[in-house]
Amino acid sequence: MQRQNRNRYESIPKRSYYNGIVRLLEEQYKIIGSRKVITMIAEDIVELHKEFYPEIEKRGSGQIVWQTTAATEKKPGYGKKAEDYAVKRVILPLVTKEDVENRIKSFYGRDNYQKQHERDIEVMARLVKSAYEQGGLLSGAELSVLLNRSLTTIGRYMRLYHQTHQDILPTKGLILDQGSKPSHKASIIDLYEQGYPEVDIARFTNHSIESVGRYIKSYKNIKLLMKKGFNLMEMVRVSGMGRSTIIQYKELIELYHPELRDESKSKAQ
Repeated sequence: MQRQNRNRYESIPKRSYYNGIVRLLEEQYKIIGSRKVITMIAEDIVELHKEFYPEIEKRGSGQIVWQTTAATEKKPGYGKKAEDYAVKRVILPLVTKEDVENRIKSFYGRDNYQKQHERDIEVMARLVKSAYEQGGLLSGAELSVLLNRSLTTIGRYMRLYHQTHQDILPTKGLILDQGSKPSHKASIIDLYEQGYPEVDIARFTNHSIESVGRYIKSYKNIKLLMKKGFNLMEMVRVSGMGRSTIIQYKELIELYHPELRDESKSKAQ
């Protein structure tokens, strides 16, 4: 089984520009000569291609061209739409040779589900860091599309990463304040949902640890009331918060936990 898997995966990196030229020379042009001569011609063509098309050469197999938010953006003002952000085109390493090799070495077992999570988290971190190094900021929604995972899963991956690593992932939610106004509330909750400890959230958002704790406590309280099926006016009476404040928290909760939105709708019917 393992040898069969290796044969299936090993063909992926062989679909290269260089091998395509070799095959073309052998099959279509019927060049007579040793294999060494054909490979030398192919190598020269590849080098010539690099010289005349350097930008295209930067994109290797498994890389994807992606347009995302430019890291030069500042905190958004009220009413700023997604399409108003400056755009940065980046080349993301979606699949690497190491990914293919890891697939070859992998085996089916009880821990395969865990291995999938580990692979996803590794790819997620690689994409975020690569985009940031090129001047771009990936959002949770973009990672959801790139990895074909739900927003909830991406949020869980973020928490797992920050629980097991010393560095932080420079996502759009971290660098820019996201969500409904006031923006600092959304920024604090975004970092909280990514698994950052309160002391780091306070440092990133220029807030005191006490105020960060209050925001998170209020967020968790409204989340609990949503789980219990409370409507908006009941939340106002029980929590003592203003209606607009609760709506802001509800929007954030529904963003990170869409299942609660669906659950509250079903209870209301």
